[in-house]
Amino acid sequence: MTNHLVLEVATTRWFMDWSMDAETEKMLWHLAIQNAVEYDGKGSPGSVIGRVMSIRQDLRQYGKIISPIIAQNVAKANQLATENGIEYLKQILENEAPDLLQEREKKERREGLPELNNITNGKIVLRFAPNPNGPLSFGHARGITINGEYAKKYDGELILRFDDTDTSKKPPLREAYQTIEQEAEWILGFKPHRIVIASDRIEKYYEYAEKMLSENFGYVCQCSADDFREYRINKTDCPCRSNSITENLLLWKNMLAEEFNPGDAVVRVRTDMSLKNPALRDWPALRIQDTKKNPHPRIEIGSKYTVWPLLDFQSAVEDHLQGVTHIIRGKDLMDSTRKQTLLYEHFGWQYPETMYWGRVKVHEWGGFSTSQMRIDIENGMYRGWDDPRLPTLSALRGRGITADALRNFWIELGVTQKDISVPLATLYSHNVKIIDDDAPRLSFVRDPVAIDAGGLDISAVELPRHPNDSSQGFRTIDISSGELFIESNDIGHDKLRLKEFGDFDISDNRAEFVAMERTDKRPIVHWCSKNSSKNGKLIMVKDGQIAEISGRIEDHNLQKGQHVQIERIGYAIVKDSTTLIFCHD
Repeated sequence: MTNHLVLEVATTRWFMDWSMDAETEKMLWHLAIQNAVEYDGKGSPGSVIGRVMSIRQDLRQYGKIISPIIAQNVAKANQLATENGIEYLKQILENEAPDLLQEREKKERREGLPELNNITNGKIVLRFAPNPNGPLSFGHARGITINGEYAKKYDGELILRFDDTDTSKKPPLREAYQTIEQEAEWILGFKPHRIVIASDRIEKYYEYAEKMLSENFGYVCQCSADDFREYRINKTDCPCRSNSITENLLLWKNMLAEEFNPGDAVVRVRTDMSLKNPALRDWPALRIQDTKKNPHPRIEIGSKYTVWPLLDFQSAVEDHLQGVTHIIRGKDLMDSTRKQTLLYEHFGWQYPETMYWGRVKVHEWGGFSTSQMRIDIENGMYRGWDDPRLPTLSALRGRGITADALRNFWIELGVTQKDISVPLATLYSHNVKIIDDDAPRLSFVRDPVAIDAGGLDISAVELPRHPNDSSQGFRTIDISSGELFIESNDIGHDKLRLKEFGDFDISDNRAEFVAMERTDKRPIVHWCSKNSSKNGKLIMVKDGQIAEISGRIEDHNLQKGQHVQIERIGYAIVKDSTTLIFCHD
């Protein structure tokens, strides 16, 4: 399996020469509690990570190990705050780390996104412009979220534009257009205000190419790619640069008439071959593609055109035509801005206000690309775009990640050019905040072992559907047979408390009832009864593979797609009456 898509687990095995000591472990936990206390049970993993790295600079080199642990601790602390209140967390600190209860200067957490520059009286117009060579991925969610939030904030417009002009290296996928529209609406919470498809507008790009040639700030170049590379490196003009306007227009006409093969001629933007940045030197604007061999996947386009704009030219022209006022994108596209600014100066246009963000790396995912995922799917490595091992929106949605969680994740990171590395647990913590209040509790016992609790005076136990929401009612568990199930890992204890039920002494797979109320600090375990459960399975990603874990699932009548919290395991969504799909811890 290629390493760009393998789901890696950030564990101490990454650094075999270092393992976390008990003191560090306690510090991480206590700082997570402190953050939850300071922010009323809404602690942020990023805040704690920053504080840890400032206190213990020696831990910075182990960030890949520590960050997921911090995120899990923060999620746990937030959950404890929800279930038991802030005072409960304060009591833990009072007993274990009283110095952390001292008042310290608390920085106001930034809410939302920074203000945009150069807002005029007119409406702002933004765009999200994916290549439809596959559905949207986790990374795309940043672009659609940030631009969408600014459109809402300023009552502006958001354009969904399909930059689909590459039929060979990154060819569009026909079904991706509709999928992306649906995914964009899902994550935005509203429909894009306009939809533009670049392949529908080829004739419009021709108009501006011809204008460029007619005004002599463009020319048709017949140099080979290798020859032009040498001219660029040496900062010397290629012979084609001296073409007259008449010659360029004739060559352009021949390009459109298919009198050239791919690679024989390109249209270049005339800049300056001595510019400091080589990428800006007479950059290519339009080229010839073999659409007979590689037709466009949209039937209405197919092999209709052979001359196609390159992205920097097409995007620049379209931004102007659509009245785009602000462009917000990755800093890896700064050269595109520089190229397009030069083109705008030629045309006498005003370039949009531009903001950039840095790269975000998720610890559990290596590098990935839509193109490579497409290849891997076609080769049978993954079952489809919704394979839970992939970082696509369809996969994340299928695993129970909400649109709100994705939006909140990206909004919290904001728009900064700083490169950031985060654990998936950060996304999960956002998801927990959204789903926990409505997620009923459900028991799933893995590798179940039957214990005999016969002789009880009661035939049923009522357990709350949700510990903090009485309006959800109760689950009635039939225990009349006396046969209960617990996990095999719990059998080694001679004293157990069955969660929300009572204390039991365990001996030879027999359970002797002690008391309903808690009598000591015996371990609390989840359980189910024979009469109120059935054989089921939990589907999850484990060690980079899809695993089906068998067990006993509590009887329920929950709808498909409903979030639940599986006692002691984590969150899941319901697939059917016997199957759960694991979301996260």
